[in-house]
Amino acid sequence: MKNQKIVMYGAMWCPDTLRAIAFLNSHKLEFEFKDIDNSEENTKFVEATNNGMRIIPTIIFTNGTILSEPSNAELGRTIEKLHEN
Repeated sequence: MKNQKIVMYGAMWCPDTLRAIAFLNSHKLEFEFKDIDNSEENTKFVEATNNGMRIIPTIIFTNGTILSEPSNAELGRTIEKLHEN
């Protein structure tokens, strides 16, 4: 997992996005942030991934797992799975 990055789609005004950023940072995980407010392409990806809904954050992990608006517990479980592989 070292050279692969997690990709997070979100917006800086969204409390759940800010919480997820803080969680990933606290676990020292590198990720690429894609702001849906600054890119129609990013917004379309989020909507396509979430059945037409703008659910953020939408996070893609290095193993292909996609979580939409995950809790910290969901993030933790997914990160544990990444470290097992």
